[in-house]
Amino acid sequence: MTHNPYWISGQTRPGRWLVTCDHATNRVPADIGGGSLGIAPEDMQRHIAYDPGAAGLAEALGEALDSPVICADYSRLVIDPNRGEHDPTLVMKLYDGTIIPTNRTVDAAEVERRMATLYRPYHAALAGLAARRADTVILAIHSFTPCLRGRAPRPWHVGVLYAEQDVRLSAPLIARLRLEPDLCIGDNQPYSGYLPGDAIDRHALQPGRHNTLIELRNDLIATPEAQQAWAARLAPILSDVLAGLS
Repeated sequence: MTHNPYWISGQTRPGRWLVTCDHATNRVPADIGGGSLGIAPEDMQRHIAYDPGAAGLAEALGEALDSPVICADYSRLVIDPNRGEHDPTLVMKLYDGTIIPTNRTVDAAEVERRMATLYRPYHAALAGLAARRADTVILAIHSFTPCLRGRAPRPWHVGVLYAEQDVRLSAPLIARLRLEPDLCIGDNQPYSGYLPGDAIDRHALQPGRHNTLIELRNDLIATPEAQQAWAARLAPILSDVLAGLS
């Protein structure tokens, strides 16, 4: 039985937002290495394989914003849905100090097969959801690790990522979040929010849709209760900022 490469929650919700989660799970399909990438189970639980906590936060935000949610249901190490089709990091062979054995000998034909069975179906479904109304706003949810191996700890609680060519939503969102006295907010941190051909570029920048990408530090959303609490905190802020744009 073929496993669907994505799931959708609240498809008929009327809200303007479309909440996306590109790195929702660490699942490896059975037709790839027998369901294993050849790395240790503890590595498959790390941020290199998926964004811990992001799927639960995305689901909770979709409910709070009364808007649909789409989540990719395969590990970013299999093929990364948040990369362009020609990005050299589309299929990673080394990530944060971990070699990915099953990917070491991946050839162009295997990359094309993964795109056809996983990557493109996810993006087609995302495009269909985004087109359901003319004023869709893309809200991409990710999480980041508190510290990469051998690097300095990251101080931010929340990062708001964006492309410099469209800061309509992200700039006022950052300004509003910085009013929260207990939060350290990253402005395009812990990394830049723009890669040519990535999910935001493809589904928001090119069609001209309002968009933002929120990164939560993954230790802050490690439990369902924490994910619900953050969604309850962020949803009214997001709604107020979006309302202010009009």
